[in-house]
Amino acid sequence: MSADPSLADGTLIDSFSVFMKETEAGLKHALVAAFGSERGLEAAAEAWAHGWEHWERVRVMENPAGYLWGVGRNKARSAKSHSRLLFPSVPVERERWVEPGLPRGLEQLSEKQRVSVLLKHGYGWTYAEISELLGISIASSQKHVERGLAKLRKALGTEL
Repeated sequence: MSADPSLADGTLIDSFSVFMKETEAGLKHALVAAFGSERGLEAAAEAWAHGWEHWERVRVMENPAGYLWGVGRNKARSAKSHSRLLFPSVPVERERWVEPGLPRGLEQLSEKQRVSVLLKHGYGWTYAEISELLGISIASSQKHVERGLAKLRKALGTEL
């Protein structure tokens, strides 16, 4: 048994479990949007490991999910593999459902634009949720979405 009373009664473990259930999907979505599937999922795993290791400090932060977003982002950026391919090309059999130019169009966006657009329109997040995770204002998250969509439309040849 641990000498730490929060570990002895499971409170620390329980609080981390609840936090992870509430935020796990969102953090993964954001990191995959920023860095692609492989690097994004690796970064999310490293962020969660860091979060657990430092949970006593992280849990009292104003925005622990935003902090872990930053940890994962730093891990992904410092990863040895820096290939630019974030999203695989669309398989021919899926072209009916997915615009074939979408992966390349998304890669042309800035990181914040890509993450904001995918969270807003791919996962249905609110601007408030995006701004909280990224640590930016709601107005900034709206601008990132607007500018990202404009660039994406231009890349896909579907400008309004």
